[in-house]
Amino acid sequence: MTQSRSAIIAGTGLIGGSVGMALRRQGWRVAGVEPDPQRASAAVACGAVDRIVEPEPCDLAVVATPPAHLVSVTQSLLDAGAAVVTDVGSVKAPVCAAVDDPRFVGGHPMAGSEQDGLEGAVADLFRDAVWVLTPTGATDDAALAQVREMAVQLGALPIALTPERHDTLVAVVSHVPHLTAAVLMRIAEGRSSEHRALMRMAAGGFRDMTRVAAGHPAIWPDICVENRAAITEVLDQLLAELEEMRVIVSEQDRVELFSRLEAARTSRRSLSTGAPEPSRLTEVRIAISDRKGELARITTLAADLDVNIYDLEIAHSTEGAEGVVLALVDSDAADHFARSLADFGYRPSLNPLR
Repeated sequence: MTQSRSAIIAGTGLIGGSVGMALRRQGWRVAGVEPDPQRASAAVACGAVDRIVEPEPCDLAVVATPPAHLVSVTQSLLDAGAAVVTDVGSVKAPVCAAVDDPRFVGGHPMAGSEQDGLEGAVADLFRDAVWVLTPTGATDDAALAQVREMAVQLGALPIALTPERHDTLVAVVSHVPHLTAAVLMRIAEGRSSEHRALMRMAAGGFRDMTRVAAGHPAIWPDICVENRAAITEVLDQLLAELEEMRVIVSEQDRVELFSRLEAARTSRRSLSTGAPEPSRLTEVRIAISDRKGELARITTLAADLDVNIYDLEIAHSTEGAEGVVLALVDSDAADHFARSLADFGYRPSLNPLR
């Protein structure tokens, strides 16, 4: 990335500060929009941003404000002339529905820290973290490509989902786990008044399960309100599963208990650990027409198929209104991806890397 690229970070807390630090390390010129004077000074002092500004034209703006302000701040940056705007909120459907502009790409980096605010910001926060992008049919392909490129430069692993699917899935992997951790801590705190040694006895398993409860609680009321339908659905499922587990334990059903624990162990071990070796990758070349949303359709299809795209490039034709998307995927998934693309009217070709 050349040093001429300019970025604005709106909101210089943990995520915004970390994005700013990471972009500056990549050579970007990074300004901050921060209404709190004390935090603004701290953001400049720690190297999260170069300077503090009002919304102004830039190549890329990243909105990292509390959920209640996402839409208004995003719109102010678009109105000020930002070429591309993305956000980092953990609920996507409301903001994607409210911001009707092809330059906006919803985003959610799945990263965090037990340290609150700017004090926990580090340039490496997003390394090997999943960064979800939520393009819609109105999203400009070039805007999506730029935000994806930014996520890759920050060391993240971008995937594309529809806003609605993101909110459903994030309730399972983030929102309900956080609430569950809070409940476990509440139970432990209640028991510790009777057994003072309890907290000192807390072993690795308990600490691992409740680690997220150490995060700052201020954003969670807004998150739970905005994603309440998906969260309550998952909570209902969790309660039903816990009730089944209660019956299994109370009835001493060793066989069923072992079966469920073994299934959980297998699923946990199968979680993604990053990109494979280059020799196991295949380049999928996909001819596209010059119509809005092509890249969004291709990347969300890949996510629906559980196909990881490890690298992505758009090669525009010098003649006519066509181009080619170059997507790098695991060779084992390439044929399945290509067949599904063909079902949607594309004509992909495969080029295994050697």
